[in-house]
Amino acid sequence: MEQTEYFDTFENNLLTELLKLCTSHGVLSGTLLASEDIDERWKAYAPEYMADAVPQVNAYPAAAIAWAGYVGMAVANRWDNGWETFAEEPYTALHGKAGFDDMDEHIVETILGLALDSEEAQKIEQVMRSCAHTAMTFIRREDTEAQSTKAFYIFARTTRVLFRIGAAIELKRLGYKFEKVNLQES
Repeated sequence: MEQTEYFDTFENNLLTELLKLCTSHGVLSGTLLASEDIDERWKAYAPEYMADAVPQVNAYPAAAIAWAGYVGMAVANRWDNGWETFAEEPYTALHGKAGFDDMDEHIVETILGLALDSEEAQKIEQVMRSCAHTAMTFIRREDTEAQSTKAFYIFARTTRVLFRIGAAIELKRLGYKFEKVNLQES
């Protein structure tokens, strides 16, 4: 129980910080746009994502973290563009020609439909890089022994946060927003 609270606190603090960061970059408005459908997709993709990402942590930690944000963007885009068609799409469909290594470019170009050299694609890359570096700072502050169970769970929680941030960024890019609704009795 105590461990779960520790990881929950870590995840919530990271999410709050990344929401602030993304709001300062103008890609979010201080609120996490989300959908249960999208969050459920992470549960399906996470084991395969972790199998791809964990071996990359030592050599490419920012990519191992940031790519989860791109996965979130892809899932949010699929959710908006025909969820019935894509709800069961396998995780590997998000891979590029080089598999996990160029998944970010594949998602931006093929799924989001942006030219890699476009201003919007470059903004996304800048924000994802900033999020990954902020997350790496959070992880370092935990002073966790490398390759420990605790380190794995912190990494898993970090990638989930990045996934949710990526999904929120894409939902906002697609025009979604939270609106206060006043329901009046008739």
